[in-house]
Amino acid sequence: MFGNFLIGLREGLEASLVVCILVAYLVKTGHRRRLPPLWAGVGIAVALSLAFGALLQFGSSSLTFQAKEALGGTLSVLSVGLVTWMVFWMRRTARHLKSELQDKLDAALAIGTGALVITSFFAVGREGLETSLFIWTAVQATGDGVRPLIGALLGLATSVALGWLFYRGALKIDLARFFRWTGAMLVVVAAGVLAYGIHDLQEADILPGLHSLAFDISTTIAPDSWYGTLLKGVFNFQPDPTVLQAGVWGLYLVPVMALFLLPQRSPSAPRPRTAGAPAAE
Repeated sequence: MFGNFLIGLREGLEASLVVCILVAYLVKTGHRRRLPPLWAGVGIAVALSLAFGALLQFGSSSLTFQAKEALGGTLSVLSVGLVTWMVFWMRRTARHLKSELQDKLDAALAIGTGALVITSFFAVGREGLETSLFIWTAVQATGDGVRPLIGALLGLATSVALGWLFYRGALKIDLARFFRWTGAMLVVVAAGVLAYGIHDLQEADILPGLHSLAFDISTTIAPDSWYGTLLKGVFNFQPDPTVLQAGVWGLYLVPVMALFLLPQRSPSAPRPRTAGAPAAE
């Protein structure tokens, strides 16, 4: 449940902050009357994200077991790829997110109402679709009934509340630090989702090695025990992974975490020209 709460919190807060920045910029620049088109774009993005999540849930329920496992495994791998790209992108751009969004909003205001709707739609829609996909695959991975979904919804609700406090000025957030540490935790969650996806693809007979276990500690950490449930909810832990699952988990987690935690290089300032030196062509 905690893993899904983290997903909802981080992804939802990213979308909430985007909306807050857009709304605050319109208000401060005297374009309050242009808020309805902005909210229309946000509403369309949210509706599309909910529809996408419903399509995944209800569309997969009518499939055969093998087809459902193949779909779940493929979408798990896809969602991990998208989330990995997203955490690295946000790590790189968190400090400059506000200015980038304001530049896009200025361009949209110059074009007209339709451009404003499209700008807000794409600004929020990407996060919404990524969130729907990753939450769906994470819920499927835990397989713990409705509790993972409740955790994700609580995370989203918390992110909306934090976004509102951020907009009102009651909360100051170091975005770079927040997205750095939640991104690191999300990499751990993504590794578990990826391992689950590999197991799904093995059950669908797309990948081999379903019965080749790396280890089996089910007697030590029972899946139905409180600590087994906790480990599965937080890390998507499985006490009896296959060799391929364990290998892919390690090959993803170790290099991705190492790259993510590397200190970012500050752009070097241009060296001053020597007096009398000719300017570069």
